Amino acid sequence: MFRASLWAAAALLAAGPVLAQTITFGASTQLTGPVANTGRYYKDAYELAVEKINAAGGVKVGTKQEKLALRLLDNQSDVNLSVRQYVQLLSQDKVDFLLGGFASNFILADSSIAEKNQVPMVQGGGASDEIYARGYKYIFGTLAPASDYFGSTIEAMKQLEPKPRTVALLYADDSFDVAVAKGTRELLKKAGLQLAVDERYSSNASDFSSLLSRIKSAGVDVVLMACHETEGLNFIRQAKSLNVLPKLYSLTVGVPSADFRHALGRDANGASGMTAWLPSPALKDPWFGDAEQFAKAWKARYHYDPDYHAAAGVAVVEAYVKAIEAAGSTDPAKVRDALAKVDFQSLYGHIKFGPTGQIDLPQVMIQIQNDQVAPIYADGKFVGKLQYPLAAWDKR
Repeated sequence: MFRASLWAAAALLAAGPVLAQTITFGASTQLTGPVANTGRYYKDAYELAVEKINAAGGVKVGTKQEKLALRLLDNQSDVNLSVRQYVQLLSQDKVDFLLGGFASNFILADSSIAEKNQVPMVQGGGASDEIYARGYKYIFGTLAPASDYFGSTIEAMKQLEPKPRTVALLYADDSFDVAVAKGTRELLKKAGLQLAVDERYSSNASDFSSLLSRIKSAGVDVVLMACHETEGLNFIRQAKSLNVLPKLYSLTVGVPSADFRHALGRDANGASGMTAWLPSPALKDPWFGDAEQFAKAWKARYHYDPDYHAAAGVAVVEAYVKAIEAAGSTDPAKVRDALAKVDFQSLYGHIKFGPTGQIDLPQVMIQIQNDQVAPIYADGKFVGKLQYPLAAWDKR
């Protein structure tokens, strides 16, 4: 019964029938469950990218022009189900190549299926350094290393007046957040900033009252939180309730998203974060024109704004197209070797995978100001005015 229902879900989620002379991408992502709000970016990104590329003629493979097809499954935010679905995509559905879902702990597990079967997986949902530290040859990713997510924020902190002295580092116990925390400790030490609170919490935690009490009693200047969106929302709501008011706080995930601002209303103002992507017309793209045009097309299609997850997901499909055309083949080994050499400009930025398969794009520090995302610090300099120290909760 379970297998039959799973197959039915796959049929419903497939973006069109898998016809002859198509190149089929398969992916398992979170369309339901706790992280579906972020998982949807990848489904939507893959569908829009495939639609746009097919409208432009598809992919040239040697002398043939082929179209793209998708087989998308809902892993219900369950990593064990996700692994089983990737086995199914290769053994039963016979997809040609693999795309990834969201979250580093999923990518860590799912990429082992790709490596075992020697089929490339390109993904834009996992940033943990651990994914790329295993010597795998068939995993590629369009998110920058988690260990440097707070890099631009800490560089900006060094230039603030008054300079913050003490920092609270909070992080969940999943692979992404642990990697963020490890890299952040080293960055803080180099910057001469004191780590006053260094606490790990359980993923999907909803009660941060004890951590907030510690932060308040320690008089911490800055809170850096490695989290997922729901955790960040709960933290901010409880910080307001307990009147915890650091001079600055920054979250790894959530701040660029319109959903984050809508969920918190005025209380979102002042929250800092980071993004590797903003919809700039300077980011040219062979299929969408530029990033600004892409953002408009996304909003018109899906009725919500894209963030870097969306752009990273589109870049995944574009990288495959570039690699397949360069290889002149759909042989997995040849496409894998071509992926290792791709080098092109896209709506997401410069796509060039490093030796381990991970891209390296600089993070832009951002802050929510007047209900909008404002760029603050990029390329070693301030590009906007940071609200610092933060105003009281009732003044935002």
